[in-house]
Parts: sequence; C-alpha cells; structure tokens
Amino acid sequence: MTPVQDLPYRPCAGMMVINRHGQVFVGKRIDMASDHWQMPQGGIDAGEDPLTAARREVLEEIGTDKIELIYELPDWLTYDLPDHLIGKVWKGKYRGQKQKWFLFQLTGADEDINIFTEHQEFSEWRWLEVSELPKRIVPFKKDIYEILVERFTPYIQSD
Repeated sequence: MTPVQDLPYRPCAGMMVINRHGQVFVGKRIDMASDHWQMPQGGIDAGEDPLTAARREVLEEIGTDKIELIYELPDWLTYDLPDHLIGKVWKGKYRGQKQKWFLFQLTGADEDINIFTEHQEFSEWRWLEVSELPKRIVPFKKDIYEILVERFTPYIQSD
C-alpha cells in the first residue's frame, strides 16, 4: 500500500451557489447519515477545464444550469481525508482533494432545482446563511469552508 503522504490529491471543482437573498445552496449527502450539509463539488475529468467541470457538476448535482459565474477563487485549496477514510473513498487512490472553487448566482428559481438527478448526491437541500457554512460541514472540511466564507463574502449581494 502507498504511504498516505505519497498519495496525490484528487482534482475537484467546488461551487457556492447563492440565491437572490445571498443565501447558499447546501445539501445533505445521500451516503452519510449525519446532520452535515455541504455545497456541491465534484471531480474534474482528465483534460477538463475546472470551470467546465463546475458547470457540469452543478447540473449533475442540483439539476439546473441556470447559474451565472460571479467569482473564481484564483488559487486551489486542499484538504486531507481523515485516517478512517483513507483507502475507503476514491478506491484508495487519493489522500484528499485539491479544489478550485467558484461562486455562482442562481438565475432561476427554487423550482428549477432538482436534486433527484441521474447522479444524485443529496437526499435533501436548503438555503443557508453564508456565516453558518463552517458550522454545518463535516469537521475535516471546516477550514476550507472558513476560507470560502471569508474570500467569497465580499462578492455576495442580496436583494
């Protein structure tokens, strides 16, 4: 088995989708029996541009492409999986993820969101205040969510 420190990070796109009130879309992962909520995210395919991956993942995970790009975080953020998940997720190929994050405005309505997609990730969804994000995510992603709140908040406006 490859030592954890020698495993690469999985390339991933993360998306903060906000509504016109400045609230953030979050979903409960279908494969987790906890009260943790997360924003959409997903792997970047080989040769795929991160923004293209982000738009594809939004459509796959929340069932709409009615979004408009507001801001792209210029740098990549990384997190390591906790020890108990190493070797269990992503077929043991990765130690965590390196994520390129995007802030999108939902240009449609709540009715345009449909989490019951072919690649269903979430069992339910809701809108959450931006400041609540770090309190709702799994603990090993909390640092990333704190960075996102700090870096994206200046670009979030509400009606």
